[in-house]
Amino acid sequence: MTHFPSLDTDAGMIAAMRLHPAAARLLIKLHTEIMRGPSSLSPGERELIAAFVSALNACRYCHGVHESTARAFGADPDLMERWVEGDLADASERLRPLLQLTRKLTLEQTKVTPADIANALAEGWDERAVHDAINVIALFNFMNRYVHGHGLALADAVLTERGKLLMSDGYDRLLPMLDD
Repeated sequence: MTHFPSLDTDAGMIAAMRLHPAAARLLIKLHTEIMRGPSSLSPGERELIAAFVSALNACRYCHGVHESTARAFGADPDLMERWVEGDLADASERLRPLLQLTRKLTLEQTKVTPADIANALAEGWDERAVHDAINVIALFNFMNRYVHGHGLALADAVLTERGKLLMSDGYDRLLPMLDD
């Protein structure tokens, strides 16, 4: 149930975004650039990080959408519950330092150190990739608070379907929906 009297009880993201369409357009463009723009992180890896941030923040809405999107891109989020509990042993060695950074920047942001970045660089990520991961982490910490602040909640099946659409149609497909 939403927290805003003007929104239907089953309102989704677009309904909340229609409260300020100009800001929403910029936010969608930011999503497009961060999640689909050029990066050595694949779109699936970025969606996996988005889903992990959302799981850490207990944001069922964003986790459901972005876990589905990550799966559609071929990523395997099946270990996410263990990752949320702090067990990253089953994550790939290359991805593990980015997941550690995701966890720390989400839950203990003031404790991020140069060593956290160095660990990712040591696994072969370049500075731009680590920067791109930080952008995803920051964006989804913002979005989780956006969802919780508005009280958005949809059925799991709807979240899964929306995730598949994000994979196939991208974020910009949301722009025309702001004008309805």
